[in-house]
This record gives sequence, structure tokens and C-alpha cells, in this order.
Amino acid sequence: FDFQRDDFHELHIWEAPASILFETGQTYKDLVEKLTERLGRQPELPDWTFDGIWLGMQGGTDHVERKLDRALEKGMKIGAVWCQDWQGKRVTSFGKRLMWNWKWNPDEYPELDQKVKEWKEKGIRFMGYINPYVAVEGDLYREAYDNGYLATALDGGDYVVDFGEFYCGVVDFTNEAACEWYEDVIQKNMIDFGMDGWMADFGEYLPTDLKLHSGEPATKMHNAWPVMWAKVNHNAVQKAGRWGDIVYFMRAGYSGSQGYCPLLWAGDQSVDWSLDDGLASVIPGALSAGMSGNGVHHSDIGGYTSLHGNKRNKELLLRWVDMAAFTPVMRTHEGNRPDDCFQFDQDEETLEHFVRMTNVYTTLKPYLKALSKENAEKGIPIQRPMFMEYEHDLASYNIQYQYMLGSEMVVAPVYAEGKETWSVYLPEDEWVHLWTGKETSGGEVEVNAPIGKTPVFYRKRSAYANIFQKAALAIK
Repeated sequence: FDFQRDDFHELHIWEAPASILFETGQTYKDLVEKLTERLGRQPELPDWTFDGIWLGMQGGTDHVERKLDRALEKGMKIGAVWCQDWQGKRVTSFGKRLMWNWKWNPDEYPELDQKVKEWKEKGIRFMGYINPYVAVEGDLYREAYDNGYLATALDGGDYVVDFGEFYCGVVDFTNEAACEWYEDVIQKNMIDFGMDGWMADFGEYLPTDLKLHSGEPATKMHNAWPVMWAKVNHNAVQKAGRWGDIVYFMRAGYSGSQGYCPLLWAGDQSVDWSLDDGLASVIPGALSAGMSGNGVHHSDIGGYTSLHGNKRNKELLLRWVDMAAFTPVMRTHEGNRPDDCFQFDQDEETLEHFVRMTNVYTTLKPYLKALSKENAEKGIPIQRPMFMEYEHDLASYNIQYQYMLGSEMVVAPVYAEGKETWSVYLPEDEWVHLWTGKETSGGEVEVNAPIGKTPVFYRKRSAYANIFQKAALAIK
């Protein structure tokens, strides 16, 4: 699309499509509602997702339980324990990686089957990890290989992908039998094991030099792949009768994945302050996703990628959790090099800060649930660009790094290091600063923004004003 001219627009297409659909609406909300009516809508997040933070931990049963117990002793509200290495780990030059054989590893996590039940009795769910590939060392690879469920080389020979010092086969989603097999893997090895959610990683990466069961070229199937991957997860959850209760989250999508994927996450940000790949980058990512019909979005608290001396510091982690308290889901990640990244429980001050911000988030539960319901019914995103609520405010169209949380709240995360004050743009309206109760009518506003007090304003006449006031008190 080329919108550089005032008198006409250009649309360039590399291959003639079967059809082109143009739609209109009175508002941006109308357009998103029509878009999601056509492409599908995410379900409501289940009630349990708002009951606390999802703690990303790894390293074995005893290690995870010690960290969990310490957080609980501090009074942290925990909705889930997320252990991506439930099926084992490997260490490469990139950092800590996973085994990619989607079965519980009892050597790494002894008695995990019982711990999952014990945690759930305390109201804490267990979440895992899976992706569309199977490691050559695993028995799932052999099973898939023997049954013809893997993509092949163009000449029909074996095909594996180097994922960085280890090799994997590609499960072929153009083969219906392969899809059903993988759905069964998810159901038996994950859902029946006791998982209430997982990261459904990748989906965007389909090598172009392989042969698919359907005979269609991989170049053409590239965009369809994340939709097919989302559908495999969706079908497994449906078969288990758990759609609307289990939550899996993906980083990849395309037209049609909206109805098959309950939750997006922002991918693998750098653990730094960079505008294009650090903390700030997840904000326009969430807003763009929302405008394309994926209205439930979150990010790894603290980022993920540590390379070339890039290490997560304490301030970045605290600022990130400050922002995450005002998103649909709070979830931590240790990062690819946990020893290089400051962690949520690395000192008492940080742990206590996480407790406070999780209190803010859980206090907002009635509001977040209402927004999730609106997204499920109409496709209106939870995190919205400013112009979605203030279309006639021309300045709002240039705001990339702050957002509306629903229609009642403006959130302007601090995404630069060493700041004590922050500038916020507010459209003309009656606003209340969340932390001080000070009222303002709009424009550029400079506010004190110490760690723990992300610049947030809410509409003075909001029906949720009482909830917001309680959230402000939750940090004390």
C-alpha cells in the first residue's frame, strides 16, 4: 500500500488475488468489528487468568517450588507457574534452550505430575511450551518420521532444520493425519497431564526449500502456516472440551488466526531500552495487532534476548512490570541467559515491587474482564491506539508509545532509563491522574513518574472510577 499522495492511493500485488474486499465503517471500531466478524474473534480470557501473575521459571521441580514458595510468602498473587523446560533442556552458545520432545521429563521435573495437582488446589495453574518442530533425538521425531508426518526435502529425502546446534523435523500441517497426530500429542501429553495453558511458539518460520504433503510450494504456504498452527492448538483444546478455559499464546499470526488464538505475545524483545526492539517496541506491536483483530496481547516482562553483552538490569525489569500491570496478562520470562538477566526475586525490593504491581493488576480484574468480553463479542481490542477513542483529535494519530486501556484509561509507560518525570498526551476530556487524584483537561502533561507509578489517567466520570481508585491504593 502506498498512501503518500493526497489524491490517490496505490495497491501493489505480486500475484493476482481471487478477490479484493473493501469495507467501510463510521468509526475505526466499526471497521475492526467488521474485520473480526469476517476473520474470527478471540474468546474471552477465562476468569483465572486475571487472578495473578504468570511466573516464568525453569530448572526443575525443587528449584521452581522454592521460588514459588518465596513469592507466596511475600503475598504475591500467582495465577500460574510457567515452566517452558517441562520437557527438558539443552544448553547451546545462544543460551538455555529446550529439548523439543513434547513429553514430561521426569528426570528434570520429578513428581511434577503431583505438583501440578497440588498447585491447582491452591489456585495456581501450570503452563508449558510447545512448537511445530520435533527434535531428532526424541521419540516423537521417530514416530512422526515413521508415519510420514514430516515435511521432506524437495527430492523426497529426509529434511531437518538447524535451530542452532540441534536439528528438528517440521511437522507437515498440510497432512491431515499429521495434524490429528499433533493434536493428540497436545491433548495427551499436555492437557491430560494437567496443563491449563502453554506458549505455542513459532509458526512464522516455514523453510522454503522443503516439500509439503499437499504439493503446494512452501513460499505460498508461509503466511498460512501460523493459522494452521493455531488451528492445531485450537482443535486439541476443543477435543478436550476446554475451549474458553485453557489459554495458549502465540507470536505469529495471519488472516484467520484470530478465531483460533486466545492470546498473542510480542515475541523475543531485547532486554534493553532500545526503541525498536526493547521495552517501547511492545506498545506499537500491541496496537497494530489490535487493529488487525488480535485484541488480547502481552509481552515477556523484562524481555527475552540477551546477546553480545546485552544484560537485563533491575530498572528495566521494574519499568516493564509497571507497564505489564496495565495489560491483559502479566507474565515473566527468565530470558535466554537467565544468569545475565535480573530476575523478579533477585532481591527483596524487586520481589516486593512485583507483589505491589500484581496487586494493582488483580484489582483491575472487573475492568479487564469487561474489556475481554467486549473483544470476544465485537473484536474491539483491549489495548487501543489513542485515535480509536478520539478520532477527531489529530494529535492522537502520531502517538505510538502510549495507549488506551479500554475506553476509560490512558497508559503512558516510561520506556527510557533514568527518568523521574514523563510527558503524557491527553485528548480533551476530564482526566484524573491515577496516583495523585489530580484532575486535568488534556494536552501535554508532565507528571512525576517514579518506579511503581507508571503515568496512568482515567476518565473522571468513568463507571469504573471506584475500581481505579482501589488499584491506586493497592501499591501501598
